[in-house]
Amino acid sequence: MKRITTVFVTLCMLFLGKNSFAIEKSNLENNKEQTIKVALLLDTSNSMDGLINQAKAQLWEIVNELSYAKCHGKTPNLKIALYEYGNDGLSSKKGFIRQVTSFTSDLDDISERLFALKTNGGSEYCGEVILTSIKELEWGKNKNDLKLIFIAGNEPFTQGKIHFKDAISDAKEKEIVINTIFCGDYSQGISGSWQEGAHYGGGDYMTINHNKNIVHIITPYDDEIIILNKKLNKTYLYYGSAGRTKYAKQAIQDSNAEALDEVVAVKRAVTKSSKLYKNSSWDLVDAIEEVEEEKETVFYENLKKSDLPSHLKNKSPKEIKSYVEKKKNERDAIQQKIQELNKKRNAYVAKKQRENSKKNELESVIINSIKKQAKKKNYSW
Repeated sequence: MKRITTVFVTLCMLFLGKNSFAIEKSNLENNKEQTIKVALLLDTSNSMDGLINQAKAQLWEIVNELSYAKCHGKTPNLKIALYEYGNDGLSSKKGFIRQVTSFTSDLDDISERLFALKTNGGSEYCGEVILTSIKELEWGKNKNDLKLIFIAGNEPFTQGKIHFKDAISDAKEKEIVINTIFCGDYSQGISGSWQEGAHYGGGDYMTINHNKNIVHIITPYDDEIIILNKKLNKTYLYYGSAGRTKYAKQAIQDSNAEALDEVVAVKRAVTKSSKLYKNSSWDLVDAIEEVEEEKETVFYENLKKSDLPSHLKNKSPKEIKSYVEKKKNERDAIQQKIQELNKKRNAYVAKKQRENSKKNELESVIINSIKKQAKKKNYSW
């Protein structure tokens, strides 16, 4: 009897131990940083100028909406990858497909590359571009990551030597959801298998009029946000070998947004006041937030004076630290003010949209789809 009791206790301890390990492993998984990974596969054939223009104009609004997402009480990271396909200017050996950028959190880089896209006639191989993005991109293994592909185009989904079902089978193994956006008539997209592709990929089938004019709603808060954005830019302090170039790129993307419309510039300014706009690789204020406190002194001492703005070159590490802290406080205050104004702006826009029943198509379908699929991964807004 004593032996039986001992064996029973031992088994219970083993069972509890395994379960404790499972619980601990689950907790560790939950404590990992969650990331929303979005791959945009854009058709850049002749007829797709309207699609590219919508992507340029609506990038910032999509990012702004994602900045409000929460998972396990934390704001997830955001990484975007971009592919173009269906363009005769691309290599036929690679299926007229090009990776414009791999997954990145550098939103200025995404904007720059979107503005550089050019359309040209070509063959649109949806299955092949999906498979290419699955194989080339680092999707990771974190179960809490939200992994989404949005493919947009206007030719049959079945073109090319790789069938879309074969490509999507690989996506399912990595828990990647496939969403399709047909640029044209709803029923035409169905007959072209775009709906079937979304259904098989566990995502949404959507249609947009890619040639429709983008609706920009001007609000009483826009001018003040634009002014605050100019003040925000003055808080950036470049460093490192690529710092000056990245700093210049930020200004260029401000100009690109403003050239589309002042409202696009406003949306970009709101993005720049969010947690998703990070530039720690070239901006001292963002960089120092990622440096452990005990390593701050070493960080400042290792800065190359030749890679700093002129007004910092003759300052000591202690003086630079004090200046960075001052700029951080300025930035925090400006970003908070922009976010407060944006709340009022959103309420104003929502009211106008209800009155006019007008929304921007690409922005709306992507945001609605992401929110719907995010709920399955315990993301909330």
